[in-house]
Amino acid sequence: MSNPLLMKGFTAGGAINPYRIVRFSAADTVVQAAAATESVFGVNADLTIASGERVEVMTQGIAWVEAGAAITIGALVTADSVGRGVAAAPAAGVNNRHVGIALDAAVAAGDQIRVLLSPGSVQG
Repeated sequence: MSNPLLMKGFTAGGAINPYRIVRFSAADTVVQAAAATESVFGVNADLTIASGERVEVMTQGIAWVEAGAAITIGALVTADSVGRGVAAAPAAGVNNRHVGIALDAAVAAGDQIRVLLSPGSVQG
């Protein structure tokens, strides 16, 4: 079960799939995240959003996120190239951003896990 504490409305700057991590794209516009280095800050809920539509982004609470790979419980979660959750890892000279902490383990891509939203960064 998700537990939304704070939802914020934006206009989608592109298509956003359900349970995907999002980032800012322009003023009051968000898109599906595409890299661990992007400024991720929230998660789309269970709706498919078309470009130009309004999207309610969960920025605080516990959100469902579709995994892009196996994730261990307690791992920091960031975005892969299509906004799915993957484990955030420090890399030399790279500032990777995370959207939160995995409350469940994902065995493989496509699994849905709960993530406690707490945006931040992991530096290498």
